[in-house]
Amino acid sequence: MSPAMGITNEIKNENDSLERHYQKGVKHLCDNGISKVPNKYVLPISERPSLDNGGLNAAEPNLKLPVIDFAELQGSNRSQVLKSLTTACRDYGFFQLVNHGIPSDSIISMIEVCQRFFDLPMEERAKYMTSDMYSPVRYGTSFNQTKDGVFCWRDFLKLICHPLPDVLPHWPCSPVDFRKLAVTYSKETKHLFLTLMEAILDSLGLGEDAKKKTEEEEEEDQDDDIVEKLQDGSQLMVVNCYPPCPEPELTLGMPPHSDYGFLTLVLQDDIQGLQILFQGKWFTVEPLANSFVVNIGDHLEIFSNGHYKSVLHRVVVNSTKRRISVASLHSLPFACMVKPDSRLIDEENPRHYKDTNFAVFLDYVSSCEPKRKNFLESRKLS
Repeated sequence: MSPAMGITNEIKNENDSLERHYQKGVKHLCDNGISKVPNKYVLPISERPSLDNGGLNAAEPNLKLPVIDFAELQGSNRSQVLKSLTTACRDYGFFQLVNHGIPSDSIISMIEVCQRFFDLPMEERAKYMTSDMYSPVRYGTSFNQTKDGVFCWRDFLKLICHPLPDVLPHWPCSPVDFRKLAVTYSKETKHLFLTLMEAILDSLGLGEDAKKKTEEEEEEDQDDDIVEKLQDGSQLMVVNCYPPCPEPELTLGMPPHSDYGFLTLVLQDDIQGLQILFQGKWFTVEPLANSFVVNIGDHLEIFSNGHYKSVLHRVVVNSTKRRISVASLHSLPFACMVKPDSRLIDEENPRHYKDTNFAVFLDYVSSCEPKRKNFLESRKLS
């Protein structure tokens, strides 16, 4: 072997060793002590969050999202709250939900048990590492670690929540109370999602009073009861861990992206990090105690034929505090096709999107590095 080939092999072996190291996640890196962000996590200058020096990616002062009072949505003031909900979905794609009815003990316990999960030894967390996107439980790092050229400063635990009897035996059994608390939380958020979707359908003019169909639609079975489908729909719970970062201006916890489902209900701790793109500028979402941040997903944009649009959002990290969030993504059953509701299609607003389902989404993210709203763009009709 020539000296040059020997050096090349040494470099390759070193790179392979580093790659395996990074695949174990950011928490593992931090536990082993680092003072600089490894090159694997350093974004190109044009994509950095520009926390300190302004620029195109710099965030504006905190944005106060529309606040929807869930209790009032269920009461005599429903019609007025529906108007606020319409504005929030149409103009922001995000809102904060208060008085949602989920006990504060459930919320506090869920955040706390997730913190304890990420504090487990690496060997315990690694039991759930897999690249199988259909796995009922998946521990990993970055955004799409098999495709990301630059890694994100984030570790995650993803749990498929439906049907619970099938998936529960696969969920982590450590901490010992994890399953019990996560099951309670998943059921509560599913109920909240379904009730919220009924209100959103009302806001689109597709509620109980708007279910009359033409004979042709009945024959084609074009507009099945969407609420019934959602009751048996998919639910993915994503627990995100963003450890303190020594150089937060060089990287992101999550890159700009939209969510694939109908709605995402996000539970945050009290650490800022979530940012949304609003009117062409990045804004930090200020955490609101005992609330959920709710955002429109790609599937709801398709179903509403563009009346409501999913919005780009990202996560920035900080140098001092770990941040935990729990995102609950809801949609139709994995095998079910998502398509624009025919009642929202007419001559003035023709159909804008192709049919899609979860398999199409997985095929897309498995074949390329998902960025921004590229998947949704691929589903638009020209």
